Amino acid sequence: MNATTADTAPGTTPGPGRVVLLTTSHRVAPGLLSWPAWQALRTADRVLCADGAHPQLPYLREAGIRVDETAPTAEELVAACAGGHTVVVVATGEGEPALTDGLARLAGSGRLRMPDLELLPASYDLPGARLLDLVQVMDRIRAECPWSSRRTHQGLAKYAIEEAYELVEAIEDGDRVELREELGDVLLQVVFHARIAEEDPDAPFSVDDVAGTIVAKLIHRHPHVFGDETASTPEEVREHWLRTKAAEKQRTSVTEGVPLGQPGLALAAKLASRVRTADLPVPLPSGEGVGYELLALAARAEAEGTDPEAALRAAARTYRDAIRRTEGAGD
Repeated sequence: MNATTADTAPGTTPGPGRVVLLTTSHRVAPGLLSWPAWQALRTADRVLCADGAHPQLPYLREAGIRVDETAPTAEELVAACAGGHTVVVVATGEGEPALTDGLARLAGSGRLRMPDLELLPASYDLPGARLLDLVQVMDRIRAECPWSSRRTHQGLAKYAIEEAYELVEAIEDGDRVELREELGDVLLQVVFHARIAEEDPDAPFSVDDVAGTIVAKLIHRHPHVFGDETASTPEEVREHWLRTKAAEKQRTSVTEGVPLGQPGLALAAKLASRVRTADLPVPLPSGEGVGYELLALAARAEAEGTDPEAALRAAARTYRDAIRRTEGAGD
């Protein structure tokens, strides 16, 4: 017993007691329980746990909580509560569905006086906690899946491009369900590449290193949020970003860091943006052919604040719809 059962007034019938189902998150370090959870544990008449390897048990015992490693049936649990006792059940990862279903059946039968049942979350997931699950799942897939275990950065590169385009399509379609799924697919590419990177014999790094790098970059490039700088307009934020980025990269040309493998319109717009931002007196090259015409259109769109790739995709989608309508009219 962890506490003394409350005295019952003379002439009164002891109550049916109380069952406290204590749930914890495996994504939070064991032992970091809420204050109501510790109160329930310390004042309970009995604390039960069906899993002898439950990660919370060493911490409960260190705190002086006696835990009985047993898996009672619903009937046994009701009997243990008889006389006004409080029994805390430290739930396993599955949440004790067999036990709770059994208690529900007993309550529905009307044969027994049931104890009060309380669900008490002892720890909660923090925002982003499911990312830990993704890392764990990726670890196992990398180790056990015949296909995934043989992938390389080079072999996966094309999938990153495909998933990025599918994400853009979901955004343009306005499909929220598809957007959530495609964001997950893009996130998978990041975690997959980071998992592969852990195995590099010369320069390994992990997903934590990836996250740490981008966190440091974001903090450094937002001095108006994390430092002493001020910014009240998007233009001022962009100035901070470009200034800190230039100090970090120390590039000798504004063209450095512009990937030549991106779609042509996006490439042209990016180069035009770099030239405009740096205020370089570089005129557009003149020449014959559609390529130079597209270059001029892309530069004009960028100067007007339009993404030429997105604009062309929107026009192409309209064209696609017109084709389908024409095909349908011919049926």
